[in-house]
Amino acid sequence: MDNSENVRKAIKQVSRLMAVIFMAFVIIAGMLVYLMVDPTLSAFKSAPSTEEYVSVQESSEEQLSEEDFDKIENGIHVRTGLLEAEGLMEVVNNCTNCHSAKLVTQNRMNKERWIATIRWMQETQNLWDLGNNEEIIVNYLVTNYPVKKKGRREILSNIEWYELQE
Repeated sequence: MDNSENVRKAIKQVSRLMAVIFMAFVIIAGMLVYLMVDPTLSAFKSAPSTEEYVSVQESSEEQLSEEDFDKIENGIHVRTGLLEAEGLMEVVNNCTNCHSAKLVTQNRMNKERWIATIRWMQETQNLWDLGNNEEIIVNYLVTNYPVKKKGRREILSNIEWYELQE
């Protein structure tokens, strides 16, 4: 190799190193600006205390009148959005005490997976023994929120493919 080729390689390596250093500088500067502009959005913000969460939850429940608390409209439980069917109130009373009904309905599972999930919650999340309600709850969920057969999106169909021109 001649000397000019070595110089070109050295220049290329130095320019790559400078690009990496520049990108690191941009990232660090961006993080500093972010923290200076609005420190309340920083990753170091602590989670709300249990008392704050409970008071927010209680105030939103106070807005519902006593008669509207378990109201059903058009086959939907108004407060939770769950479908009206056998086992609805068991699900409302046992599942929505700890988490949103949306969390329940988005996890469409078969009977075995629901039972395994309930066991996991009992072992790790302090879920109480559901007793006879367990079968009612699982049947409600499997019947009204069954596993979906399709994936994230439907398979593409009726597509006219073309070749890109070079």
